[in-house]
Amino acid sequence: MFLGFALFIAGGMAVFVAAPLLTTEKVGEGSLPIDVTPLADLKRRRLVLYENIQDLEFEYKAGKIARDDFESLSAEYRTEAARLMADSQAAVTLTAEETLIEREVAARRARGRKEPGSEYVCPECGFENPLPVKFCGECGAKISVKSVGTGDKPRRKK
Repeated sequence: MFLGFALFIAGGMAVFVAAPLLTTEKVGEGSLPIDVTPLADLKRRRLVLYENIQDLEFEYKAGKIARDDFESLSAEYRTEAARLMADSQAAVTLTAEETLIEREVAARRARGRKEPGSEYVCPECGFENPLPVKFCGECGAKISVKSVGTGDKPRRKK
């Protein structure tokens, strides 16, 4: 019985290990990951380029690269970075409909925005509480709906 169970476990492990080797899909084929978009690719390439510029400057300061080589490579990297930035901005440009939607969203946010803390001042101690709270974080007094935004000067306990 024990031998049968051990053989079953060993067979399962062998199938688990050999399954990736026996698949017909080749590496690099198939669908791309979901987050691979032209804009994400440009961002990734830009970040790699920035890292290369930092490495180049470090190696120049360490004395590993001659001044002429540093200047030419630095100019090439910066030109490529500028091109990638321009391509990223071109990829982000909005259509007329998207611009209209963005303006409407910004207007609605501005209308709904309130001055932070002005409505949540404790009527007992005057402490400006973070949004939204039902009780004062300083003294524990209840912040009632009628006291919110009344504009009355808060009383201070002595």
